[in-house]
Amino acid sequence: MAHLAQLAALTDELVAAILAISERISYRDSVLRSLRSHTFTRTNQFEVEDRLNGLEERFSVVGRDGLSEALRTRRSAYEAHQNQFTPEVLHFLLELADQPAQKSKLSDLDALIEPEEDAPPPITWRDFAREDGWKEERDIWRSIDYSPGSSDEEEVDRQSEASVESLTTSSSIDDQHRRTAQDLATKSQGIEPLKQAQEDQAWRDASALDGDGRSRKIPISTIQLLREALFMLAGLETSLFDFECNPITRYQLRGVSWDSYKALVTSFSECGRKLAPLRVYVENREQSPLLQVFRACLQKALHHLDLELSLIQTSLVAIKEDVVVSLIGVLGELGPKLAPLYGLADIVRQVQQERNPHAFRYLELLYDAAGIAQLQGSTATYRLLGTIFFDCFQVYLKPIRLWMEEGKLLPGDRTFFISESPAKLPLSQIWKGQFNLLRSPEGKLHAPRFLDPSIHQIFEAGKSIVVLKHMKQHESTKKYRATAEPSMDFATVCPDGFEFAPFSELFGAAFQAWIQSKHHSAAATLRELLFSSYGLFESLDALQHIYLMSDGSMSNSFASSVFRRLDALNNSWQDRFTLTEVAQEAFSTCLDSYRLSANIDPRGLGRSALVARSSVRHSLPFIRLNYRLSWPVQIVVPEEDIQGYQTLFTFQLQTQRALSLLQYPILPSQRGGADMARYYLLRSKLLWFSNTIKTYLTTLVLAPNTARLRADLGDATADVDDMVAAHAAFIARLISESCQGPKLQPIRDAVLDVFDLAIRLEDAHRADSTRREEEAMEVSRLSVMSSPYKASPAKVGRPAKRRRVDEDDDEDEDGEGGKAGGEMARRGGWGDDAGKPYATVLRELRGDFERHLRFVAGGLRGVARASRDEAAAKWDLLAEMLEVGIKE
Repeated sequence: MAHLAQLAALTDELVAAILAISERISYRDSVLRSLRSHTFTRTNQFEVEDRLNGLEERFSVVGRDGLSEALRTRRSAYEAHQNQFTPEVLHFLLELADQPAQKSKLSDLDALIEPEEDAPPPITWRDFAREDGWKEERDIWRSIDYSPGSSDEEEVDRQSEASVESLTTSSSIDDQHRRTAQDLATKSQGIEPLKQAQEDQAWRDASALDGDGRSRKIPISTIQLLREALFMLAGLETSLFDFECNPITRYQLRGVSWDSYKALVTSFSECGRKLAPLRVYVENREQSPLLQVFRACLQKALHHLDLELSLIQTSLVAIKEDVVVSLIGVLGELGPKLAPLYGLADIVRQVQQERNPHAFRYLELLYDAAGIAQLQGSTATYRLLGTIFFDCFQVYLKPIRLWMEEGKLLPGDRTFFISESPAKLPLSQIWKGQFNLLRSPEGKLHAPRFLDPSIHQIFEAGKSIVVLKHMKQHESTKKYRATAEPSMDFATVCPDGFEFAPFSELFGAAFQAWIQSKHHSAAATLRELLFSSYGLFESLDALQHIYLMSDGSMSNSFASSVFRRLDALNNSWQDRFTLTEVAQEAFSTCLDSYRLSANIDPRGLGRSALVARSSVRHSLPFIRLNYRLSWPVQIVVPEEDIQGYQTLFTFQLQTQRALSLLQYPILPSQRGGADMARYYLLRSKLLWFSNTIKTYLTTLVLAPNTARLRADLGDATADVDDMVAAHAAFIARLISESCQGPKLQPIRDAVLDVFDLAIRLEDAHRADSTRREEEAMEVSRLSVMSSPYKASPAKVGRPAKRRRVDEDDDEDEDGEGGKAGGEMARRGGWGDDAGKPYATVLRELRGDFERHLRFVAGGLRGVARASRDEAAAKWDLLAEMLEVGIKE
């Protein structure tokens, strides 16, 4: 099948490249038929091998040993890459060869060697030191001690004086290689600035005890508190705040009450505590690409905050105009800049509190937070969260793009919502079983919530690409592919002027356009191939001819042949070869007969011919017709749908069985008699019931649903999953409306009981007719024997002899048919009717018919009223049709 599919795909490309659209279909079938039945043989691989061996030997003979060795080496390397086309390729090269022993040059092989790229020289730390001047600044990393302690003031003075003295006595080499922080501070302006800096930082280690040993608050200035607060917000270590951003209580702002100071410093501390989760998170290392880009976005946001803090510090250090230092003013200025970061911190804190969150959990929280910020009117927060969301979403789009364009999955990707089955499945099951959507134990999709509306299209687009690759038609999707991929960033999706449009709707519309640019190309190509190259509608027509009996003459030809064998008590109805021949002959004019076959369910093989004929349940349900579909068509029509077709085929065959028995013509010799009126009445009622069921199936179930299926499949917007769902819904409607579902099982059994009544009626009538014929023959024989002009014994016995010969012929032709038929006639019927008077059997049959008819009609009415099923209206209509025959 794979070879035929590849051949069909290549034929389509060839015909499409040469002919116009209107001429492709007619020429394609003829070209494909010619290629399938071509008589050209393949290349003889042994002849090619001999020619290569001879060529290698010839090179050695003429003194071209190097050329011979090169040929031998390449042949050895080529053996690991051989396939079915290797002999053709080698034969083609041999045919192109022109005096290789004289014209070949070994130097030409050098052109096949790829040049090695020169590796760049490694970068060392010595290079960085040379470029950045680290060599001259060896003491640049030494820490500057601003808090020597109150008891070390004299030591500091001595160190300072020694430093000044060392500046005058040290050599130029010491200046370059032994400079300290104090040297750098005093080199240009002397010792006074350094002393001033040390005095300014002395408050950090001031004692919190007074002279009497009682605790006291260390006074600090406004500028000191502001500097420490800005350092704390920047994530640096400070003296006024601990590592958890809580204020240290031994300090107090000079000239301000403790309550006011506590409220003010607590406000700064609260800001730091809200930012702390971001500072901690960016220090972690992440393995998932999605978390890595989220971490990078957080670092970028914190970097912008650090720049803002630096600008505030610059305005207080490099003063260009009069500045009023106000802690409340700085806090108010930082408020709008810190608010967006608070939203990010809440997201980080929420994820850290969850147990085993998925990597895409950040995307869900960013999506929700951006929508809430928009509703609250927080423009800055909305823009920051929206921008970070789209930056992270770009990483999540990569596996989606790879899946929708190439049908591939990234190995080891635990964030994507599609998995591949480790087992290799048949081509017909690739669509349904090869790939699956990942779900949690609770049944929730392993994907962000905001992607739920698009999961189906994403999943189907990738599967379409996989199927097209197996069809060798992947390249044909490029003609449907959009020229440019829609951009998915915050500036494009949420432009200025759309602030009042909900974020979810803006994202949904943009992502749907992005999905459509990928999905339409694969879906359109696969849909076109299913209809044009693989004949989906033609296959459905064939299934309807076989299983739904859409052509009465063909189905009647098959059914009548089976019924003749059952009535003749011939076991050939169980022979699958005979049934296959009968089916192919009956349906040969409307489908490819070589695709059709028949078999018998093993459960029906052990039944005798008499048992098989006695009921529509004992033989017909075991007949199976199989029509081989191409594997792409089996995607739309899977095996479980074929089971539904088989159920409808069996029910229609059972209906046809009852009609065939009741439509036998009545011979003149059978007319008359006291019980014929009852027989005619019962026969007409059974015939009416069977025709009503058949009319209902044909006009109210099969015809409208078949037309609806064609309309659903012909819809230009329907994709493959929609086509699969449409066909599955078609089968489900047929099963439900024809009363074959489990809900209507008792009603279906009652209908089959009525069909069995037709078999009992026909058997009883034949038995009575046989009995009447035997009695008439006996009366005739006795009248002849008592007549004075009686014939000779030989002439009288001659008809009996001929009748015996005919019975023997029937027995030889139909196996046990003659013997069983005679036995049944002598006993007056079959089964429970054996030995009963004919009039009694007729009365029982009529009573059973009236009881079953009332049960079917009443049951359909009750189920139709109690059910909300779409088929309830048709059940009610069938009940109304059957109630016509109920006698009040």
